[in-house]
Amino acid sequence: MKRFITILICMSVAAVCFAQNDLAEGFWLSIDEKTNKVTAGWHIYQEGGKLFGKIVSVSTENPGVKADKCKDSYPGFPVTGKVNQMSVDGTPWIYSLTKSKPGEWSGGSIVNPEDGNLYKCKITFRPADGKKYKTDTLEMRGEIGLGIGRSQFWQKSDQETASNLWPK
Repeated sequence: MKRFITILICMSVAAVCFAQNDLAEGFWLSIDEKTNKVTAGWHIYQEGGKLFGKIVSVSTENPGVKADKCKDSYPGFPVTGKVNQMSVDGTPWIYSLTKSKPGEWSGGSIVNPEDGNLYKCKITFRPADGKKYKTDTLEMRGEIGLGIGRSQFWQKSDQETASNLWPK
C-alpha cells in the first residue's frame, strides 16, 4: 500500500511539472520595462516540440507594416524569404526554443523587428503568487551573450485583447 501511494504521489508531481511547461503558450501582452506601457500582443505556441512567438498586433503601428530595419536573413529563422520584407505582425520573431526545465524554455532566438537585432532568448513562466507576481507573468529574456541582456515581464492576455492593440 505504501508503495502504491508513493508511486501515485510521484506520478502526480511529474504531471504537474510537465504541465507547467505548456503554461507559456497562449496570448500575452509585451510591456515596455521603461514606460510600463503595452507594446504588442503576442501568440506563443508550440510547433514540432519547439516554442515560437509571433506578434498579433502592435500598439503603435498599423497592420502589415514591414520589418524594414531587419536584415535579409537570420540563422535558423523559421520562415523563408527576406526578413526585412516581412510584416511585423504574423511573423515568428521568437523561434526554436526548447524545454529546459518545468516552466522554462531556452536555446532559441528572438529578433527585435524595431531595430533588427538578434538575441538569444529564454522564456520563464512565473505563476501568480499574490506577491511579486500579481498575475501570471512571462519573463522574456534576450541576451547578447555571457548573461548580458535584459528581461521584460509580459502579462497573460486573451486572444481578443492581444489581437486588437492597433492604433485607432
